[in-house]
Amino acid sequence: MIIDGVSEGLSGVLDRDSDVMTSPVHLLSFYGCASPAEPILSDSEQSSSSAGSPHSDSVDAHGARRASLYQGVRVKNTVKQLILQKRHYSQGQQYQVENTCPAIINALQRRKRELENLSVCPDKRPRVLDSDSNPFSYGESMICDSEMMEDFGERLSIESVMVRGFPQDLCIDAQSHQNTFPSSSGLGLGLTAAPPVSFFQWQIQQEEQRLASVSHAELTARDADGDTFLHIAVAQGRRALAYVLARRMAALGMLDMKEHNNQSAFQVSVAADQHLIAQDLLQLGAELNTRDCWGRAPLHVCAEKGHSSTLQAIQRSVQSSGRPVNLELVNYDGLTPLHVAVLSHNAVLQELSRGLCAQSPALLQKRKQLVECVNTLLLMGASLEAKDCKSGRTVLHMAAEEANVELLRLFLDQSNYWLVINARAFSGNTALHMVSALQGRRTQLDAVTLLLRRGADPSTKNLEHEQPAQLVPDGPLGDQVRRILKGKGAQSRS
Repeated sequence: MIIDGVSEGLSGVLDRDSDVMTSPVHLLSFYGCASPAEPILSDSEQSSSSAGSPHSDSVDAHGARRASLYQGVRVKNTVKQLILQKRHYSQGQQYQVENTCPAIINALQRRKRELENLSVCPDKRPRVLDSDSNPFSYGESMICDSEMMEDFGERLSIESVMVRGFPQDLCIDAQSHQNTFPSSSGLGLGLTAAPPVSFFQWQIQQEEQRLASVSHAELTARDADGDTFLHIAVAQGRRALAYVLARRMAALGMLDMKEHNNQSAFQVSVAADQHLIAQDLLQLGAELNTRDCWGRAPLHVCAEKGHSSTLQAIQRSVQSSGRPVNLELVNYDGLTPLHVAVLSHNAVLQELSRGLCAQSPALLQKRKQLVECVNTLLLMGASLEAKDCKSGRTVLHMAAEEANVELLRLFLDQSNYWLVINARAFSGNTALHMVSALQGRRTQLDAVTLLLRRGADPSTKNLEHEQPAQLVPDGPLGDQVRRILKGKGAQSRS
């Protein structure tokens, strides 16, 4: 049961015809008004009853307050319903005020729109066209003012104005004032809208202001390790600062300064896998075919560490600029970047095959990135026929040495795979020789089957006059490999 307090000001809100149950307690002493339990008598009844009643004086004293309201206990309406009734009542009063004084409301709204248009919207001047050539000149304005003023709560702009007529004639005056708003009359406000810039461009502006007083000598100064400010900024990954420094050093022709490891700032960005900084430096003219003290080019570093994002950034830069890149450049071990990527992938497979690191997320991620590096190098034009300078192995030989079925499939899916399927190393071994001589590799059988299906010749002999079947070690797996090789050899000889 909800206690309902009723006041005279809100008497029209509640339903007086509804049933009201009152408390059996006499409410006269608490509320100061007549109890609903007392019957309301007429004048005749009051006079007749007052003659023989000893309490007639008290009844007459309270007769003046019979019409006053009382508070009782309601059981029909809940608190939620009472709140909704009060809200509807308030809205009704507001609507009544608006209907009573529409002139005042319209004047206030009109003044508000004028102030907003004065401080926000630029002046617009309709075009003057000949009535003969303008099909819209018969009493129709170029700018729909009613549509402009439809929502005065929002800021109006040039783009929000509906224009009737030819699209190429939109707001001629706005084009000449697109960056400057006129000052508001009476308010003295001159608003200038700066062109939008990205966060990176804003950072560049801030760094340029900070480095404005740095001289050329300070810009090219080296520390004890031979690092310049540009090397340090690149190593720390501060792209905006590195961009400003690199642009100033490129203007001086000192962008490719080397540090103690004979690495330029671009090589440091590749080693740190800062692909955005590497892309910026290439756009500013950094040298791509350069080596460090270990004979590694930037492509070698990407292939060795699995920096696929940096390698893809180099690929995009080379394609857009048309700069030449030497994909067959060898390091001091005589390996091309594609060779290095295959050997790195083999090393990851060896660690995963040990079982201890089989669930290592870092190794699985590096394995995936190395495959992406191999794909990117092939897309850039790396050759499958390139041999390392020490042993004469191709990438197919290197993948076969670890029974790397994943890379073997990738290489054999290339259109020119037939050039390397039976290629010989300096020892005369083919890829089939190398995979047949493996021991304890679970993927050996799959690798041998894949090579035979793609055209590998099991009858080829190396410099020791040995065929692949003669190099297979003993054991259950070796017996299966040997049977496959002999069966394929018998078919080829027939």
